[in-house]
Amino acid sequence: MVAAIAIIGASSAALAQSSEQPSGTVRLRLVQASFVGSASTGGGVLNFQGHNYKFTTTGGGIGGFGLSKFEASGTVYDLKSVADFDGPYVQLRTGLALGEQGKGKMWLRNANGVTMRLSGRRRGLALSLGADALVVSLTK
Repeated sequence: MVAAIAIIGASSAALAQSSEQPSGTVRLRLVQASFVGSASTGGGVLNFQGHNYKFTTTGGGIGGFGLSKFEASGTVYDLKSVADFDGPYVQLRTGLALGEQGKGKMWLRNANGVTMRLSGRRRGLALSLGADALVVSLTK
């Protein structure tokens, strides 16, 4: 629990430092399963400089319980090159899903300084509150 709080605190400070000038947009779909620990898989589309780039995701972390599907969209900040989008991200997430009625937010940041701020709809039965690592891989 102490580690989770430290990760969340450090990540919150880093996420707050992103520029306010958007670089692009992103749509994301994730399936998340959690019971103290969590795992997720999914994918999405990055729109950057007028081009769409598909990507996949895998992740794991701590916090929450249940099984849910998360469909979100949002803004990407501090992306200077599409090559900077790949790689591991620190993820903070919050949300609640009860059947079809659910909402959630997700904040992600990678070592290249790229930040994603997402909000969307969470479906299933889950309480989502935690920190994870999410690996993003652009598909060819």
